[in-house]
Amino acid sequence: MISYCTNVHPAEDVAGIMRQLDEYALPVRERLGDDRLGVGLWLSAPVARGLADDRAARRRFRAELDARGLAVYTLNAFPYGGFHDEVVKHAVYVPQWTDEARVSYTIDCVNVLADLLADDAEYGSISTLPLAWREPWSTYDDLRAAESFERVVRAARATGDRPIKLAVEPEPGCVLDTVADALGWLSNRVDPEYVGLCLDTCHLAVSFADPAQTLAAIAASTVDIVKVQASAALHVEKPSEAREALAAFAEPRYLHQVRELGDRVLKADDLPEAMRDLPGRGPWRVHFHMPLHWTPEAPLATTTDVLRTVLKGLPGEPHIEVETYTWSVLPDAGDLVGGIAAELRWARAALAREGASA
Repeated sequence: MISYCTNVHPAEDVAGIMRQLDEYALPVRERLGDDRLGVGLWLSAPVARGLADDRAARRRFRAELDARGLAVYTLNAFPYGGFHDEVVKHAVYVPQWTDEARVSYTIDCVNVLADLLADDAEYGSISTLPLAWREPWSTYDDLRAAESFERVVRAARATGDRPIKLAVEPEPGCVLDTVADALGWLSNRVDPEYVGLCLDTCHLAVSFADPAQTLAAIAASTVDIVKVQASAALHVEKPSEAREALAAFAEPRYLHQVRELGDRVLKADDLPEAMRDLPGRGPWRVHFHMPLHWTPEAPLATTTDVLRTVLKGLPGEPHIEVETYTWSVLPDAGDLVGGIAAELRWARAALAREGASA
């Protein structure tokens, strides 16, 4: 079952999460005509800790989800908290995987997901950040991060018959910037039964990596795709002719890394920086999660072609989650319930066309 990620909602306590689910997830489920709707929960660190410490609270939470026809297969444990603060930017990469707080938070998420996991799920997945922002980072940090993953894996092994798996999500600008970086780091450092890849197709597109070649590289490695975040980046073929259109997306909350394709891939850590420093002679990909069903007016476009290629060649049946967290900062975003429902319809249709399971 395809899920939508609830990190689009700002709630950071259980009561607030339930209010957001009642306000958005239930109407989405009803609009789609579904008996059950997959929700990829985002739990802030305090919520995860409170639930992990209280089995009765987990059971009540699960009962509330069941009563609403909401099914949980996956958690998003990339943002630790404050994901809807006025300015997030680099704070989303803190704490990093060398920090005890990151380990404790992820273990809490493991224990919570084990009790929330839908009855028909073969495994649970938890997406997580690609170690840290790229600097500072050292060989010693590599060793500490590998030890941190092993501690989480030990916790996951203790949860029961259905494994809870970590899905490391490469992102531009981070220590594991690309899928190739993630494959190189994860190989021989982690238990492949419990740690794999979260393939975010927006991030993949921004890197300008060939999606078919990327899938082939993953298949040739020891690393499995545990989770796919079905997402699309902003694409601009001629940035020099699109400055006014691009300016509408240069918002202050989230980091919007930019890559320009030329003889080599040029890099900028945020859209305002790119508009100032990059030459704009080649096409740009911008880390701005665009609604899957949108077709922006020229000169803007999106990278749903990358997502379609991934779905066509996807091995196995990893969890699939629509993760457009940017609705609150999108120009002319419109109705959120209608937008989420439209994205899920688009994703289901794309999955059906490519022969994947929805």
